[in-house]
Amino acid sequence: MAAPLYVTQSGRLWHAGLILIVTVGLPARGKTHISRALERYLRWLGVKTRVYSLGDYRRKVLGGAENIPADYFKLNKTERTDETNTLRRKIKLDLEEEIWDYFQVQGGQVVIYDANNGNMKSRKETRDRFEERGVHVIFLESQCDKEDIITANIRSVKLSSPDYQGWDADRAVADYWSRIRDQQVFYEEVTAEEGPFIKVMNVGERIEVNRIEGYLQSRCCFFLMNIHTSPRTIYFARSGQSLIEHSYKADSDLSSAGWEYADRLKAAVMARRKAVRAERRRKSEVGGESEENPLIVWTSARRRAYHTAWPFVHSGYKVVQKPIMSEINPGVWDGLSTQEAKERYPDEWERFLADPYAHRAPRAESYHDLSVRVEPIIFELERCQEDLLIIGHASVIRCLLAYLVGLPPNEVPAVEIARGDLVEVTPASYGVVSRAFHFWSGEGRGDLAGGNLYENFAEATTGKGRIPAESGVNFAADAMDMEREARDEQDMDKERKKRMSAGMGLGLEKMKSLEGGRGTASAPPEVVREEAEEAREDLFDEQEGEATGQKRDGRAMSIIQI
Repeated sequence: MAAPLYVTQSGRLWHAGLILIVTVGLPARGKTHISRALERYLRWLGVKTRVYSLGDYRRKVLGGAENIPADYFKLNKTERTDETNTLRRKIKLDLEEEIWDYFQVQGGQVVIYDANNGNMKSRKETRDRFEERGVHVIFLESQCDKEDIITANIRSVKLSSPDYQGWDADRAVADYWSRIRDQQVFYEEVTAEEGPFIKVMNVGERIEVNRIEGYLQSRCCFFLMNIHTSPRTIYFARSGQSLIEHSYKADSDLSSAGWEYADRLKAAVMARRKAVRAERRRKSEVGGESEENPLIVWTSARRRAYHTAWPFVHSGYKVVQKPIMSEINPGVWDGLSTQEAKERYPDEWERFLADPYAHRAPRAESYHDLSVRVEPIIFELERCQEDLLIIGHASVIRCLLAYLVGLPPNEVPAVEIARGDLVEVTPASYGVVSRAFHFWSGEGRGDLAGGNLYENFAEATTGKGRIPAESGVNFAADAMDMEREARDEQDMDKERKKRMSAGMGLGLEKMKSLEGGRGTASAPPEVVREEAEEAREDLFDEQEGEATGQKRDGRAMSIIQI
Protein backbone atom coordinates (compact mmCIF):
# COMPACT_ATOMS: atom_id res chain seq x y z
CA MET A 1 0.00 0.00 0.00
CA ALA A 2 1.22 3.46 -0.86
CA ALA A 3 1.16 6.21 1.69
CA PRO A 4 1.92 9.92 1.90
CA LEU A 5 5.61 10.24 2.55
CA TYR A 6 7.25 12.31 5.23
CA VAL A 7 8.25 15.58 3.64
CA THR A 8 11.92 15.71 2.76
CA GLN A 9 13.96 18.83 2.23
CA SER A 10 14.39 18.02 -1.47
CA GLY A 11 10.80 16.90 -2.05
CA ARG A 12 12.13 13.86 -3.92
CA LEU A 13 12.35 10.12 -3.48
CA TRP A 14 16.07 9.56 -3.82
CA HIS A 15 15.66 6.12 -5.43
CA ALA A 16 13.01 7.09 -8.01
CA GLY A 17 15.00 9.54 -10.14
CA LEU A 18 13.50 12.17 -12.43
CA ILE A 19 10.39 11.18 -14.39
CA LEU A 20 8.76 12.88 -17.39
CA ILE A 21 5.27 11.63 -18.26
CA VAL A 22 4.45 12.70 -21.83
CA THR A 23 0.74 12.59 -22.67
CA VAL A 24 -0.29 11.40 -26.12
CA GLY A 25 -3.70 11.55 -27.75
CA LEU A 26 -6.05 13.37 -30.05
CA PRO A 27 -7.82 16.48 -28.70
CA ALA A 28 -10.70 16.05 -26.21
CA ARG A 29 -9.56 12.59 -25.06
CA GLY A 30 -9.31 13.52 -21.38
CA LYS A 31 -5.54 14.07 -21.31
CA THR A 32 -5.80 17.20 -19.17
CA HIS A 33 -8.22 15.54 -16.75
CA ILE A 34 -5.87 12.56 -16.38
CA SER A 35 -2.84 14.84 -16.00
CA ARG A 36 -4.40 16.95 -13.23
CA ALA A 37 -5.74 13.92 -11.37
CA LEU A 38 -2.34 12.21 -11.50
CA GLU A 39 -0.62 15.40 -10.35
CA ARG A 40 -2.99 15.54 -7.36
CA TYR A 41 -2.25 11.96 -6.38
CA LEU A 42 1.53 12.24 -6.69
CA ARG A 43 1.53 15.44 -4.64
CA TRP A 44 -0.52 13.66 -1.99
CA LEU A 45 2.17 10.96 -1.94
CA GLY A 46 4.66 13.71 -1.12
CA VAL A 47 6.33 13.82 -4.55
CA LYS A 48 7.11 17.24 -6.01
CA THR A 49 5.04 17.19 -9.22
CA ARG A 50 3.79 19.70 -11.77
CA VAL A 51 1.76 19.67 -14.98
CA TYR A 52 3.10 21.68 -17.93
CA SER A 53 0.47 22.21 -20.64
CA LEU A 54 1.58 23.08 -24.17
CA GLY A 55 -1.84 24.60 -24.89
CA ASP A 56 -1.70 26.82 -21.80
CA TYR A 57 1.84 27.88 -22.65
CA ARG A 58 0.85 28.69 -26.24
CA ARG A 59 -2.05 30.84 -24.96
CA LYS A 60 0.30 32.51 -22.49
CA VAL A 61 2.71 33.42 -25.32
CA LEU A 62 0.28 34.22 -28.13
CA GLY A 63 -2.94 35.11 -26.31
CA GLY A 64 -6.41 34.32 -27.66
CA ALA A 65 -7.52 32.78 -30.95
CA GLU A 66 -7.33 36.12 -32.76
CA ASN A 67 -3.52 36.10 -32.38
CA ILE A 68 -2.99 32.55 -33.67
CA PRO A 69 -1.93 32.18 -37.32
CA ALA A 70 -4.67 30.67 -39.47
CA ASP A 71 -2.45 27.71 -40.40
CA TYR A 72 -1.16 27.07 -36.86
CA PHE A 73 -3.17 23.87 -36.31
CA LYS A 74 -2.42 22.38 -39.73
CA LEU A 75 -0.60 19.11 -39.13
CA ASN A 76 1.08 18.89 -42.52
CA LYS A 77 4.20 21.08 -42.49
CA THR A 78 3.85 21.82 -46.18
CA GLU A 79 0.48 23.47 -45.47
CA ARG A 80 2.07 25.84 -42.95
CA THR A 81 4.25 28.83 -43.67
CA ASP A 82 7.88 28.85 -42.55
CA GLU A 83 7.02 31.51 -39.97
CA THR A 84 4.33 29.30 -38.44
CA ASN A 85 6.62 26.26 -38.38
CA THR A 86 9.29 28.31 -36.63
CA LEU A 87 6.77 29.67 -34.13
CA ARG A 88 5.40 26.21 -33.30
CA ARG A 89 8.88 24.77 -32.74
CA LYS A 90 9.98 27.72 -30.61
CA ILE A 91 6.94 27.41 -28.32
CA LYS A 92 7.54 23.68 -27.89
CA LEU A 93 11.28 24.01 -27.16
CA ASP A 94 10.77 26.94 -24.79
CA LEU A 95 8.24 24.94 -22.78
CA GLU A 96 10.59 21.96 -22.61
CA GLU A 97 13.31 24.24 -21.28
CA GLU A 98 10.92 25.36 -18.55
CA ILE A 99 10.34 21.70 -17.74
CA TRP A 100 14.10 21.15 -17.44
CA ASP A 101 14.34 24.20 -15.18
CA TYR A 102 11.71 22.64 -12.90
CA PHE A 103 13.82 19.50 -12.65
CA GLN A 104 17.22 21.15 -12.35
CA VAL A 105 16.60 24.40 -10.48
CA GLN A 106 13.27 24.02 -8.66
CA GLY A 107 13.91 20.50 -7.43
CA GLY A 108 10.92 18.80 -9.04
CA GLN A 109 10.83 15.04 -9.44
CA VAL A 110 7.86 14.34 -11.75
CA VAL A 111 6.60 16.46 -14.66
CA ILE A 112 3.47 15.65 -16.66
CA TYR A 113 3.86 17.11 -20.16
CA ASP A 114 0.26 17.75 -21.29
CA ALA A 115 0.10 17.97 -25.08
CA ASN A 116 -1.21 15.98 -28.06
CA ASN A 117 2.25 14.64 -29.05
CA GLY A 118 0.63 12.65 -31.83
CA ASN A 119 3.71 12.54 -34.07
CA MET A 120 6.21 9.70 -33.57
CA LYS A 121 9.20 11.75 -34.76
CA SER A 122 8.37 14.62 -32.40
CA ARG A 123 7.97 12.18 -29.49
CA LYS A 124 11.40 10.67 -30.22
CA GLU A 125 13.00 14.11 -30.18
CA THR A 126 11.45 14.86 -26.79
CA ARG A 127 12.45 11.48 -25.37
CA ASP A 128 16.04 11.76 -26.59
CA ARG A 129 16.35 15.33 -25.33
CA PHE A 130 15.39 14.38 -21.77
CA GLU A 131 16.87 10.89 -21.55
CA GLU A 132 20.33 12.18 -22.38
CA ARG A 133 19.91 14.45 -19.33
CA GLY A 134 19.09 11.50 -17.09
CA VAL A 135 15.28 11.82 -17.08
CA HIS A 136 13.16 8.67 -17.33
CA VAL A 137 10.48 9.24 -20.03
CA ILE A 138 7.08 7.49 -20.05
CA PHE A 139 4.37 8.01 -22.67
CA LEU A 140 0.81 8.21 -21.36
CA GLU A 141 -1.62 7.72 -24.25
CA SER A 142 -5.33 8.42 -23.84
CA GLN A 143 -7.57 6.82 -26.44
CA CYS A 144 -11.33 7.17 -26.78
CA ASP A 145 -13.72 5.59 -29.27
CA LYS A 146 -16.95 6.88 -27.71
CA GLU A 147 -18.23 10.00 -29.45
CA ASP A 148 -20.50 10.96 -26.53
CA ILE A 149 -17.49 11.19 -24.18
CA ILE A 150 -15.58 13.29 -26.70
CA THR A 151 -18.50 15.66 -27.32
CA ALA A 152 -19.16 16.02 -23.58
CA ASN A 153 -15.48 16.84 -23.05
CA ILE A 154 -15.57 19.46 -25.80
CA ARG A 155 -18.65 21.14 -24.33
CA SER A 156 -17.56 21.01 -20.70
CA VAL A 157 -13.91 22.00 -21.16
CA LYS A 158 -12.88 23.25 -24.55
CA LEU A 159 -15.69 25.77 -25.02
CA SER A 160 -14.52 27.62 -21.91
CA SER A 161 -11.02 27.91 -23.37
CA PRO A 162 -9.79 31.36 -24.46
CA ASP A 163 -9.55 29.88 -27.97
CA TYR A 164 -13.35 30.05 -28.23
CA GLN A 165 -14.16 33.11 -26.18
CA GLY A 166 -17.28 34.78 -27.59
CA TRP A 167 -18.06 31.91 -29.99
CA ASP A 168 -21.50 30.37 -30.43
CA ALA A 169 -21.42 26.96 -28.66
CA ASP A 170 -22.57 24.86 -31.64
CA ARG A 171 -20.18 26.65 -33.98
CA ALA A 172 -17.31 26.12 -31.54
CA VAL A 173 -18.11 22.40 -31.22
CA ALA A 174 -18.17 22.03 -35.01
CA ASP A 175 -14.85 23.87 -35.30
CA TYR A 176 -13.23 21.68 -32.68
CA TRP A 177 -14.50 18.52 -34.35
CA SER A 178 -12.94 19.71 -37.63
CA ARG A 179 -9.65 20.24 -35.76
CA ILE A 180 -9.87 16.68 -34.43
CA ARG A 181 -10.57 15.22 -37.88
CA ASP A 182 -7.59 17.09 -39.33
CA GLN A 183 -5.31 15.61 -36.68
CA GLN A 184 -6.68 12.06 -37.08
CA VAL A 185 -5.12 11.86 -40.53
CA PHE A 186 -1.61 12.34 -39.14
CA TYR A 187 -2.01 10.76 -35.71
CA GLU A 188 0.38 7.91 -34.83
CA GLU A 189 -0.23 5.65 -31.83
CA VAL A 190 2.56 4.87 -29.38
CA THR A 191 4.32 1.57 -30.11
CA ALA A 192 6.35 -0.77 -27.92
CA GLU A 193 9.53 0.24 -29.79
CA GLU A 194 9.21 3.79 -28.43
CA GLY A 195 9.83 2.71 -24.84
CA PRO A 196 7.76 2.58 -21.65
CA PHE A 197 4.11 3.54 -22.05
CA ILE A 198 0.73 3.47 -20.34
CA LYS A 199 -2.36 3.39 -22.58
CA VAL A 200 -5.73 4.34 -21.11
CA MET A 201 -8.90 3.55 -23.07
CA ASN A 202 -12.04 5.64 -22.51
CA VAL A 203 -10.59 7.28 -19.38
CA GLY A 204 -10.17 4.18 -17.23
CA GLU A 205 -12.26 1.56 -19.06
CA ARG A 206 -9.16 -0.42 -20.01
CA ILE A 207 -5.44 0.07 -19.40
CA GLU A 208 -2.35 -1.33 -21.16
CA VAL A 209 1.23 -0.99 -19.92
CA ASN A 210 4.65 -1.64 -21.43
CA ARG A 211 8.00 -1.78 -19.60
CA ILE A 212 6.74 0.02 -16.50
CA GLU A 213 9.23 -0.42 -13.67
CA GLY A 214 9.77 1.20 -10.30
CA TYR A 215 7.67 2.31 -7.36
CA LEU A 216 6.30 5.62 -8.63
CA GLN A 217 5.56 4.32 -12.12
CA SER A 218 3.65 1.37 -10.65
CA ARG A 219 1.66 3.68 -8.37
CA CYS A 220 0.71 5.77 -11.39
CA CYS A 221 -0.66 2.68 -13.17
CA PHE A 222 -2.69 1.63 -10.15
CA PHE A 223 -4.13 5.11 -9.75
CA LEU A 224 -5.08 5.40 -13.44
CA MET A 225 -7.09 2.19 -13.16
CA ASN A 226 -9.53 3.98 -10.82
CA ILE A 227 -10.32 7.28 -12.54
CA HIS A 228 -13.20 8.42 -14.74
CA THR A 229 -14.57 11.68 -16.17
CA SER A 230 -18.25 11.31 -15.25
CA PRO A 231 -19.53 14.57 -13.74
CA ARG A 232 -20.34 14.30 -10.03
CA THR A 233 -20.28 16.41 -6.87
CA ILE A 234 -18.68 15.49 -3.54
CA TYR A 235 -20.00 17.01 -0.31
CA PHE A 236 -18.32 17.05 3.11
CA ALA A 237 -19.92 17.80 6.47
CA ARG A 238 -18.96 17.19 10.06
CA SER A 239 -21.13 15.06 12.32
CA GLY A 240 -23.51 16.70 14.77
CA GLN A 241 -22.84 17.51 18.41
CA SER A 242 -22.68 14.45 20.68
CA LEU A 243 -23.72 14.02 24.32
CA ILE A 244 -20.08 13.65 25.39
CA GLU A 245 -17.75 15.93 23.45
CA HIS A 246 -13.95 16.19 23.73
CA SER A 247 -13.51 12.48 24.32
CA TYR A 248 -12.20 9.99 21.77
CA LYS A 249 -12.99 6.97 23.95
CA ALA A 250 -16.61 7.92 24.55
CA ASP A 251 -18.55 6.79 21.49
CA SER A 252 -21.62 8.76 22.54
CA ASP A 253 -24.86 9.41 20.71
CA LEU A 254 -26.05 12.75 19.36
CA SER A 255 -27.38 15.44 21.67
CA SER A 256 -30.79 17.01 20.99
CA ALA A 257 -28.98 19.78 19.09
CA GLY A 258 -27.12 17.08 17.15
CA TRP A 259 -30.38 15.50 15.97
CA GLU A 260 -31.68 18.89 14.88
CA TYR A 261 -28.37 19.46 13.08
CA ALA A 262 -28.80 16.15 11.25
CA ASP A 263 -32.19 17.22 9.88
CA ARG A 264 -30.78 20.61 8.86
CA LEU A 265 -27.82 18.94 7.12
CA LYS A 266 -30.14 16.81 5.02
CA ALA A 267 -32.15 19.91 4.10
CA ALA A 268 -28.96 21.78 3.16
CA VAL A 269 -27.76 18.96 0.90
CA MET A 270 -31.17 18.77 -0.82
CA ALA A 271 -31.17 22.54 -1.34
CA ARG A 272 -27.68 22.47 -2.83
CA ARG A 273 -28.54 19.58 -5.15
CA LYS A 274 -31.54 21.53 -6.41
CA ALA A 275 -29.35 24.58 -7.00
CA VAL A 276 -26.70 22.52 -8.81
CA ARG A 277 -29.37 20.87 -10.97
CA ALA A 278 -30.80 24.25 -11.91
CA GLU A 279 -27.34 25.57 -12.71
CA ARG A 280 -26.63 22.60 -14.97
CA ARG A 281 -29.93 23.07 -16.75
CA ARG A 282 -28.98 26.66 -17.49
CA LYS A 283 -25.73 25.39 -18.98
CA SER A 284 -27.60 22.61 -20.85
CA GLU A 285 -25.50 19.97 -19.09
CA VAL A 286 -28.53 17.85 -18.18
CA GLY A 287 -31.83 17.43 -19.89
CA GLY A 288 -34.10 16.44 -17.04
CA GLU A 289 -34.62 14.98 -13.60
CA SER A 290 -33.74 11.45 -14.72
CA GLU A 291 -30.19 12.50 -15.53
CA GLU A 292 -29.39 13.66 -12.02
CA ASN A 293 -26.77 11.55 -10.28
CA PRO A 294 -28.04 9.43 -7.38
CA LEU A 295 -26.64 10.36 -3.97
CA ILE A 296 -24.65 8.01 -1.73
CA VAL A 297 -23.70 8.82 1.88
CA TRP A 298 -20.51 7.61 3.60
CA THR A 299 -19.99 7.91 7.34
CA SER A 300 -17.54 6.59 9.90
CA ALA A 301 -18.63 3.85 12.30
CA ARG A 302 -18.82 6.27 15.25
CA ARG A 303 -22.34 6.85 16.58
CA ARG A 304 -22.31 10.61 16.15
CA ALA A 305 -21.35 10.19 12.48
CA TYR A 306 -23.76 7.52 11.29
CA HIS A 307 -26.63 8.86 13.40
CA THR A 308 -26.17 12.22 11.66
CA ALA A 309 -26.99 10.31 8.45
CA TRP A 310 -30.29 8.88 9.75
CA PRO A 311 -32.48 11.49 7.99
CA PHE A 312 -30.95 10.25 4.71
CA VAL A 313 -31.65 6.63 5.67
CA HIS A 314 -35.30 7.39 6.37
CA SER A 315 -35.58 9.10 2.97
CA GLY A 316 -34.31 6.01 1.16
CA TYR A 317 -30.73 7.00 0.41
CA LYS A 318 -27.95 4.46 0.55
CA VAL A 319 -25.75 5.07 3.61
CA VAL A 320 -22.49 3.17 4.03
CA GLN A 321 -20.41 2.96 7.21
CA LYS A 322 -16.62 2.94 6.78
CA PRO A 323 -14.76 2.20 10.03
CA ILE A 324 -11.43 3.42 8.62
CA MET A 325 -12.92 6.93 8.53
CA SER A 326 -12.86 7.28 12.33
CA GLU A 327 -11.27 10.48 13.65
CA ILE A 328 -7.58 10.82 14.48
CA ASN A 329 -6.58 9.08 17.73
CA PRO A 330 -5.33 11.69 20.27
CA GLY A 331 -3.58 9.15 22.53
CA VAL A 332 -2.56 10.62 25.89
CA TRP A 333 -4.02 13.97 24.89
CA ASP A 334 -7.58 12.58 24.84
CA GLY A 335 -9.93 14.83 26.79
CA LEU A 336 -7.33 17.52 27.48
CA SER A 337 -7.62 21.19 26.70
CA THR A 338 -4.84 23.04 24.89
CA GLN A 339 -3.56 24.50 28.16
CA GLU A 340 -3.60 21.10 29.88
CA ALA A 341 -1.66 19.52 27.02
CA LYS A 342 1.00 22.24 27.25
CA GLU A 343 1.36 21.85 31.02
CA ARG A 344 1.36 18.05 31.25
CA TYR A 345 3.44 17.28 28.15
CA PRO A 346 5.69 20.33 27.50
CA ASP A 347 8.30 18.37 25.50
CA GLU A 348 5.68 16.70 23.31
CA TRP A 349 4.03 20.08 22.79
CA GLU A 350 7.26 21.62 21.48
CA ARG A 351 7.83 18.73 19.08
CA PHE A 352 4.23 18.96 17.97
CA LEU A 353 4.53 22.69 17.19
CA ALA A 354 7.66 21.99 15.13
CA ASP A 355 5.82 19.53 12.83
CA PRO A 356 2.03 19.23 13.38
CA TYR A 357 1.64 16.93 10.37
CA ALA A 358 4.22 14.28 11.23
CA HIS A 359 4.37 14.46 15.06
CA ARG A 360 2.86 11.51 16.92
CA ALA A 361 2.01 11.96 20.60
CA PRO A 362 2.32 8.89 22.86
CA ARG A 363 -0.22 6.20 21.88
CA ALA A 364 -1.67 8.61 19.30
CA GLU A 365 -1.83 8.98 15.51
CA SER A 366 -0.14 11.70 13.50
CA TYR A 367 -1.79 13.23 10.46
CA HIS A 368 0.66 11.21 8.41
CA ASP A 369 -0.64 8.03 10.07
CA LEU A 370 -4.21 9.13 9.40
CA SER A 371 -3.44 9.76 5.72
CA VAL A 372 -2.03 6.23 5.45
CA ARG A 373 -5.18 4.84 7.04
CA VAL A 374 -7.64 6.62 4.73
CA GLU A 375 -5.79 5.92 1.48
CA PRO A 376 -8.33 3.26 0.38
CA ILE A 377 -11.02 5.94 0.63
CA ILE A 378 -9.14 8.02 -1.93
CA PHE A 379 -9.33 5.25 -4.52
CA GLU A 380 -13.01 4.73 -3.74
CA LEU A 381 -13.52 8.48 -4.20
CA GLU A 382 -11.96 8.26 -7.65
CA ARG A 383 -14.03 5.21 -8.64
CA CYS A 384 -17.36 6.57 -7.39
CA GLN A 385 -19.49 7.99 -10.21
CA GLU A 386 -22.48 9.01 -8.08
CA ASP A 387 -22.82 12.21 -6.09
CA LEU A 388 -21.30 11.58 -2.68
CA LEU A 389 -21.83 13.01 0.80
CA ILE A 390 -19.18 12.24 3.42
CA ILE A 391 -20.33 12.81 7.00
CA GLY A 392 -17.36 12.50 9.29
CA HIS A 393 -14.79 14.07 11.53
CA ALA A 394 -12.72 17.19 10.96
CA SER A 395 -9.37 15.36 10.79
CA VAL A 396 -10.54 12.86 8.17
CA ILE A 397 -12.24 15.54 6.09
CA ARG A 398 -9.01 17.57 6.17
CA CYS A 399 -7.01 14.68 4.73
CA LEU A 400 -9.51 14.00 1.95
CA LEU A 401 -9.84 17.69 1.06
CA ALA A 402 -6.05 18.01 1.03
CA TYR A 403 -5.95 15.31 -1.63
CA LEU A 404 -8.76 16.81 -3.72
CA VAL A 405 -7.59 20.44 -3.69
CA GLY A 406 -3.83 19.73 -3.67
CA LEU A 407 -2.80 21.11 -0.28
CA PRO A 408 0.80 20.50 0.85
CA PRO A 409 1.08 18.23 3.92
CA ASN A 410 2.21 20.98 6.30
CA GLU A 411 -1.09 22.86 5.76
CA VAL A 412 -3.42 19.89 6.30
CA PRO A 413 -3.76 20.11 10.13
CA ALA A 414 -4.65 23.82 9.94
CA VAL A 415 -7.70 23.49 7.66
CA GLU A 416 -10.76 24.83 9.50
CA ILE A 417 -13.85 22.64 9.03
CA ALA A 418 -16.69 24.24 10.98
CA ARG A 419 -19.66 22.21 12.18
CA GLY A 420 -22.55 23.69 10.24
CA ASP A 421 -20.67 24.21 6.96
CA LEU A 422 -21.21 22.08 3.87
CA VAL A 423 -18.12 21.85 1.65
CA GLU A 424 -18.91 21.17 -2.00
CA VAL A 425 -16.17 19.87 -4.32
CA THR A 426 -16.74 19.42 -8.06
CA PRO A 427 -13.93 17.63 -9.96
CA ALA A 428 -13.13 19.35 -13.25
CA SER A 429 -10.64 18.84 -16.03
CA TYR A 430 -8.35 21.60 -14.78
CA GLY A 431 -8.53 20.61 -11.10
CA VAL A 432 -11.49 20.95 -8.74
CA VAL A 433 -13.96 23.69 -7.90
CA SER A 434 -14.52 23.94 -4.13
CA ARG A 435 -17.06 26.03 -2.24
CA ALA A 436 -18.37 26.09 1.33
CA PHE A 437 -21.92 26.87 2.46
CA HIS A 438 -22.96 27.78 6.01
CA PHE A 439 -26.27 26.17 7.02
CA TRP A 440 -26.22 25.90 10.86
CA SER A 441 -25.52 28.39 13.65
CA GLY A 442 -26.95 26.40 16.53
CA GLU A 443 -25.40 24.71 19.53
CA GLY A 444 -22.14 22.91 18.92
CA ARG A 445 -20.84 25.15 16.16
CA GLY A 446 -18.63 27.57 18.08
CA ASP A 447 -17.49 28.74 21.50
CA LEU A 448 -18.19 32.08 23.18
CA ALA A 449 -15.18 33.63 21.48
CA GLY A 450 -16.42 32.59 18.04
CA GLY A 451 -13.91 29.78 17.53
CA ASN A 452 -14.96 26.48 15.97
CA LEU A 453 -15.70 23.61 18.36
CA TYR A 454 -14.09 20.21 17.74
CA GLU A 455 -14.65 16.72 19.10
CA ASN A 456 -11.28 16.55 20.93
CA PHE A 457 -7.93 18.29 21.14
CA ALA A 458 -6.39 16.29 18.25
CA GLU A 459 -9.22 17.44 15.98
CA ALA A 460 -8.74 21.13 16.80
CA THR A 461 -6.46 23.45 14.82
CA THR A 462 -4.80 25.08 17.85
CA GLY A 463 -1.05 25.36 17.29
CA LYS A 464 -1.22 23.77 13.87
CA GLY A 465 -0.28 26.75 11.70
CA ARG A 466 -2.62 28.50 9.33
CA ILE A 467 -3.79 28.39 5.75
CA PRO A 468 -2.66 31.41 3.68
CA ALA A 469 -5.56 33.71 2.83
CA GLU A 470 -4.64 33.60 -0.87
CA SER A 471 -4.80 29.78 -0.99
CA GLY A 472 -8.49 29.79 -1.91
CA VAL A 473 -9.30 26.96 0.53
CA ASN A 474 -10.25 28.87 3.70
CA PHE A 475 -13.47 26.90 3.90
CA ALA A 476 -14.73 28.12 7.28
CA ALA A 477 -13.81 31.75 6.57
CA ASP A 478 -15.18 31.85 3.02
CA ALA A 479 -18.42 29.92 3.54
CA MET A 480 -21.41 31.41 1.74
CA ASP A 481 -24.61 31.72 3.77
CA MET A 482 -27.40 29.31 2.85
CA GLU A 483 -29.02 29.04 6.28
CA ARG A 484 -32.32 30.45 5.04
CA GLU A 485 -32.47 28.04 2.09
CA ALA A 486 -31.70 25.12 4.41
CA ARG A 487 -34.42 26.17 6.88
CA ASP A 488 -36.94 26.55 4.05
CA GLU A 489 -36.07 23.11 2.72
CA GLN A 490 -36.38 21.66 6.23
CA ASP A 491 -39.81 23.25 6.68
CA MET A 492 -40.97 21.86 3.33
CA ASP A 493 -39.68 18.43 4.33
CA LYS A 494 -41.65 18.55 7.58
CA GLU A 495 -44.77 19.56 5.67
CA ARG A 496 -44.30 16.66 3.24
CA LYS A 497 -44.01 14.26 6.17
CA LYS A 498 -47.20 15.62 7.72
CA ARG A 499 -49.09 15.14 4.46
CA MET A 500 -47.60 11.69 4.06
CA SER A 501 -48.60 10.75 7.61
CA ALA A 502 -52.15 11.95 7.02
CA GLY A 503 -52.22 10.10 3.71
CA MET A 504 -51.02 6.92 5.39
CA GLY A 505 -53.87 7.11 7.89
CA LEU A 506 -56.45 7.49 5.13
CA GLY A 507 -54.73 4.85 3.05
CA LEU A 508 -54.73 2.33 5.89
CA GLU A 509 -58.41 2.91 6.50
CA LYS A 510 -59.11 2.44 2.81
CA MET A 511 -57.06 -0.76 2.70
CA LYS A 512 -58.84 -2.15 5.76
CA SER A 513 -62.15 -1.31 4.18
CA LEU A 514 -61.23 -2.89 0.86
CA GLU A 515 -59.51 -5.96 2.23
CA GLY A 516 -62.17 -6.54 4.86
CA GLY A 517 -64.89 -6.31 2.23
CA ARG A 518 -66.75 -3.53 4.05
CA GLY A 519 -68.94 -1.69 1.55
CA THR A 520 -67.59 -3.72 -1.38
CA ALA A 521 -69.87 -6.74 -1.37
CA SER A 522 -70.85 -6.21 -4.99
CA ALA A 523 -67.28 -5.79 -6.24
CA PRO A 524 -65.47 -8.81 -7.74
CA PRO A 525 -62.53 -10.10 -5.61
CA GLU A 526 -59.94 -9.18 -8.24
CA VAL A 527 -61.19 -5.57 -8.28
CA VAL A 528 -60.94 -5.40 -4.50
CA ARG A 529 -57.34 -6.65 -4.67
CA GLU A 530 -56.44 -4.11 -7.36
CA GLU A 531 -57.95 -1.23 -5.37
CA ALA A 532 -56.17 -2.38 -2.22
CA GLU A 533 -52.87 -2.45 -4.09
CA GLU A 534 -53.51 1.05 -5.45
CA ALA A 535 -54.15 2.23 -1.88
CA ARG A 536 -50.80 0.83 -0.79
CA GLU A 537 -49.05 2.64 -3.64
CA ASP A 538 -50.80 5.87 -2.67
CA LEU A 539 -48.92 5.79 0.62
CA PHE A 540 -45.74 6.71 -1.20
CA ASP A 541 -47.14 9.36 -3.53
CA GLU A 542 -45.95 12.18 -1.28
CA GLN A 543 -42.41 10.82 -1.38
CA GLU A 544 -42.01 11.22 -5.15
CA GLY A 545 -38.82 13.15 -5.84
CA GLU A 546 -37.64 12.70 -2.24
CA ALA A 547 -35.05 10.11 -3.16
CA THR A 548 -34.88 10.06 -6.96
CA GLY A 549 -33.24 6.97 -8.30
CA GLN A 550 -33.01 5.31 -4.87
CA LYS A 551 -34.49 1.87 -4.14
CA ARG A 552 -37.30 1.76 -1.60
CA ASP A 553 -36.66 -1.78 -0.39
CA GLY A 554 -35.22 -3.24 2.79
CA ARG A 555 -31.65 -2.52 1.74
CA ALA A 556 -32.33 1.15 1.03
CA MET A 557 -33.65 1.65 4.54
CA SER A 558 -30.59 0.28 6.32
CA ILE A 559 -27.07 1.42 6.98
CA ILE A 560 -24.47 -0.75 5.30
CA GLN A 561 -21.21 -1.37 7.13
CA ILE A 562 -18.11 -2.39 5.19
